[in-house]
Amino acid sequence: MALLALHGSVVAVTGGARGIGLATARALIERGARVALGDVDLDLARDAAAQLGPHALALPLDVRQRASFEAFLAATEERFGPLDALVNNAGIMPSGDFLAEPDAMSDAQIDVNLRGVILGCKVALPRLLAHGRGHIVNVASMAGRLPVPGLAVYCATKFAVVGLTETLAEEYRDSGVDFTAVLPAKVTTELAAGTERAGRGIPTVSAEDVAAAIVGALDHPVGEVTVPRYLKALAPLQSSAPRPVLRTVRRALGDRRILNELDAQARAGYTSRIARLAVTDSPEGAA
Repeated sequence: MALLALHGSVVAVTGGARGIGLATARALIERGARVALGDVDLDLARDAAAQLGPHALALPLDVRQRASFEAFLAATEERFGPLDALVNNAGIMPSGDFLAEPDAMSDAQIDVNLRGVILGCKVALPRLLAHGRGHIVNVASMAGRLPVPGLAVYCATKFAVVGLTETLAEEYRDSGVDFTAVLPAKVTTELAAGTERAGRGIPTVSAEDVAAAIVGALDHPVGEVTVPRYLKALAPLQSSAPRPVLRTVRRALGDRRILNELDAQARAGYTSRIARLAVTDSPEGAA
C-alpha cells in the first residue's frame, strides 16, 4: 500500500462529463489534483471542464475501444504528467424483464460496464507499475453484491467488476498499486430516473456522496467501500443466510418493484439515450 498525495496528483476519470464522474472530478480538483474527464459526449465534457477550471481536461473516450483508452491516457499524461490514478466510472443501467431485454442492450452493458473497466485496468496498470505506485478505483454497485430482479445483466456486470477488482488486488499486491471497488446504493443521478416508487426503502445517496467515498479511498486505500458504509454488513448475509429466509425478507421488502413499479415515462429520457448503444458504436458516459 502506497498512500497517494492528492495535491498535484494526476487522475483520469471515465464518464467524467456527468453524474458520479463529474462529482468526483470536482472533489479531486478541490483537493488540488489535476483531472482528465473522459467521455463520449465531448461537448458536455468540455463544458464541465470549463466550469472546473485549468486543472480539468476534457478528452474523448470510448471505453470499449483499447485505442481510445490508450489515446485518453496518453493525452492525460501529455498535459499533466505521469498518471497517478484511474477512476473507472462509466456505466449504464437498463432495467426490466430479463427476457425482454434485447441482446444488443445486454451486449452494450457488458461492453461498457465490464469490458470498459477491464480495458481501463489493462491500459492504466502498466503506467502505474512503471512508477511502482498508483491506484485504480472501479465504480461497481451494491448490485454487484446483492441480486436485484429487473437488473439481471447489470448485476452480472457489477458482480464481475467486484471480482475483477478483488483479484487484481491480490495479483498485484506487492506492486505498490492499490485497487478499490466502490459499491454505491441507489444514486440520485439520471441512471436512477423513474425509480422513486420502485426504489422506495432502498438507501439513497448523491453523486457527491459517492465522490467523497472515492476520494476517501484514494486518501486511505481500502479494497472495498460501500456507500453508505453501513451496507457493508449486507453482503455477508447474502452468502450465509439460508435462501428461504432471504426470500422471505426479500418478499417482505418488495424486491421485485424494479420489475413492477418502474416509472417508464420518467425514465424515458435515460432509456432513449442508452438505447442508442444498441445501434451505434459509441457508448454513453457515466451514470
